[in-house]
Amino acid sequence: MIPRRLMQRGGLWRGQRRFLAESPIMSTLQVQMEQLAKGKKEQIKDLRGEYGSTPLGVVTVNMVLGGMRGIKGIVCETSLLDEQNGITYRGHTLKECMEKLPKAPGSKIGLPEASFWLLLTGQMPTDGEVQLLQKELHRRSTIPEDVLQVIDGLDPSMHPMTQLSMGLLALQPRSKFGNAYRDGTLMKKDYWIYVLEDALTLVAQIPIVAARIFRNVYFEGKHIASDPSLDWAANYAKMLGVSDKEDFLDITRLYLMLHADHEGGNVSAHATHLVGSALSDPFQSYAAGVMGLAGPLHGLANQECLRWLRATKEALGDKEPTVANLTKFAQDTLKAGKVIPGFGHGVLRASDPRYLIQREFAQEHFPNDPLVILAEACFQAIPPVLQATGKVANPWPNVDALSGTLMQAYGVTQEDYYTVLFAVSRSIGCMSSLVWSRLLGFPIERPKSVTLEWLKNSVQ
Repeated sequence: MIPRRLMQRGGLWRGQRRFLAESPIMSTLQVQMEQLAKGKKEQIKDLRGEYGSTPLGVVTVNMVLGGMRGIKGIVCETSLLDEQNGITYRGHTLKECMEKLPKAPGSKIGLPEASFWLLLTGQMPTDGEVQLLQKELHRRSTIPEDVLQVIDGLDPSMHPMTQLSMGLLALQPRSKFGNAYRDGTLMKKDYWIYVLEDALTLVAQIPIVAARIFRNVYFEGKHIASDPSLDWAANYAKMLGVSDKEDFLDITRLYLMLHADHEGGNVSAHATHLVGSALSDPFQSYAAGVMGLAGPLHGLANQECLRWLRATKEALGDKEPTVANLTKFAQDTLKAGKVIPGFGHGVLRASDPRYLIQREFAQEHFPNDPLVILAEACFQAIPPVLQATGKVANPWPNVDALSGTLMQAYGVTQEDYYTVLFAVSRSIGCMSSLVWSRLLGFPIERPKSVTLEWLKNSVQ
């Protein structure tokens, strides 16, 4: 904790920058964020002053009854989802991120911790900044013994996502934001600094917790020690202990970078934002986000897609997975009233760039894998079938169509764990956005609810 003598009225250090940083890289990070925030705060002031009462569009009955889909009601600065270009991290497409983000030696994959820096600061980090950030994350990654006892004491039959949420909550008592707020020493203008501290610690610790859960559930508690010489994602891959291949480090880096953020309206991001808006600390907030991610309609899609591919392969039997055979299979599936998972998206109107990047990786590293061959045939066959129905706005594959296939190719075959991988990745985006919500002073979220009777009376 920060010494109480530093908690003076008007800031942490009177007349100086209000830094809680314990290392030079944290000071650099905070300076870059404050520089970006200055312009953003001016934008907010101008928007409120000149356009505060300007309507942004029409809210229809279908939107209200349809899960608020399409209603523009949240500001998320870290990423934006475009219907053609897919998700962008601070204005950069994922293809640009792959090209420009610093990489591990010999790798072509943009490091996920580098994307964390990008989402926080709006700037592509240098190699030196990423190296120092990696050291900072390793410094924060130690899990207290009492928390390890909590995790190790959980029933292995408990779903890994439930265990992950409990692990995050077990870490919560050490929240710097939570403790400072309860002490009554924290000023509103300093909220973001403490949330940033917690955010860095949570991102540092979540792969350690997630790997421990994996080894407890599937490997009888035989753990693999963290290696501080490795980058964030490679260390996580090593602790899972399912593959010694160098490519497995890269697919883990790729998975964690591609899934890091996806706007603020999806369930996990919105749940984190919502709970955080009540000034719950980052550990509490992301535990809520993790539970949202655990839902079948959100984070379980990749394992459902893998199961569908396996079931399709079995149903085809001795038939070759040709485009013609898959076209017929897809048509029969739809006629039977069944859904084909992995195709379509609520916003995108083109192939998901995350899918295309994963597809390129698969074609380069294991093009002869039976499920990769099947997935490629599906990519060629299924969109025209869905288009022919006239009912599908986006017939193209999304990221889930291939994510599980890539992981199982390297030995991560435990499908119930796939969402934990997702949660480790998404911590980057959720934590970045939460820090910015406090930095920009966003208030508690409180939309208005209505009854069906109110809707009826309003439209008649």
